[in-house]
Amino acid sequence: MPEDGHPTRADAWVLMTEHVKQDSLRKHMLSVEAALRAYARKYGEDEEIWGMTGLLHDCDYEEYPDLSEHTQVSAGWLRERNYDERIIHAILAHNDLNQIPRDDLLSKGLVACDEITGLITAAVLVRPDKSIMGLETPSVRKKMKDKAFARSVNREDITNGAAALGVDLDEHITFVIQAMRGIAPDLGLAGVGE
Repeated sequence: MPEDGHPTRADAWVLMTEHVKQDSLRKHMLSVEAALRAYARKYGEDEEIWGMTGLLHDCDYEEYPDLSEHTQVSAGWLRERNYDERIIHAILAHNDLNQIPRDDLLSKGLVACDEITGLITAAVLVRPDKSIMGLETPSVRKKMKDKAFARSVNREDITNGAAALGVDLDEHITFVIQAMRGIAPDLGLAGVGE
C-alpha cells in the first residue's frame, strides 16, 4: 500500500478476482478500466483512481446481481479497505437504484464507458477474425441500431452517458475502441490465433 494508506491497482485486482470468477465479467471490468484510464489521461485526471473505478465497478455483481444490493455490497468492501471515496461514489452512482447524483466527471465517465464496452466486445466477437484491430465506429453504430444484437446492452445508457460526458457519440465509440485495442490480448479481442 502506498504512503497515503489507499490500496493500489494490484490490491484492486486481488479484490476483484476474489469475487469475480466469470471470465467475461473480468474482461468487461478490464475494458472499462482501459477506457476510464484513457479518459483520465485526456482530462488530466488521476489515472489510478479512474482505472480502479473501472476495474472494481461490478466486483460484487457475480455474487450480488440483485440491483438493490449491487454496488452497496462493494461500497462496504471498499470502505473497509480504505479505498478513495471518489471511487466509491462513482461505483454507487452507476447503479440507478441508488439515486446518487453523477455530479463529477468520474461518475459520468463510468456510466459512459460501462455499456459501450459491452457493445464493442459483442461487435468484435461476431467478426470473422474476432479482432478489435479492424473494428470501425460505423460498424458499432450499425450494431447499436439492431435491437436484437447484444440485447442486454442498454442503448439509452450509451447515448446518455456520452452526452453527460460532453462527447460526441461517434468520437466516444472511437475513443473507447482505441483504449480497448491497447489491451486487446487481455480482453481476448486480439483475433483468432492470438
